[in-house]
Amino acid sequence: EVQLVESGGGSVQAGGSLRLSCTASGFSFDDSEMGWYRQAPGNECELVSTFSSDGITYYADSVKGRFTISRDNAKNTVYLQMNSLKPEDTAVYYCAPDAVSAVFAVVRLCDALGAWGQGTLVTVSS
Repeated sequence: EVQLVESGGGSVQAGGSLRLSCTASGFSFDDSEMGWYRQAPGNECELVSTFSSDGITYYADSVKGRFTISRDNAKNTVYLQMNSLKPEDTAVYYCAPDAVSAVFAVVRLCDALGAWGQGTLVTVSS
């Protein structure tokens, strides 16, 4: 069974930092692209960042230069270091491998993961 456990969320003021962690099991982590997604109240689920099994990273324009994705295959964990946080970063953050994300349209993925008890809340105040 695919299991994903996100942690590291919290409440910070604008300009602050958080590091999110996602520990995974139930699939071949090393061979999987891992992605971070987020959904703010009233907004659609959006892709934030991905880290492929080949070491290729992607960042949404809204977080480029502020967020850094990394992974530790020995720990089956992917991280999202978030610096210079802005209020618009407020959202529930989710992680998922490509084997899961490929099943859903991005706009549906956060709802699906949330229904399965996933996610960590990040709140950034002005």
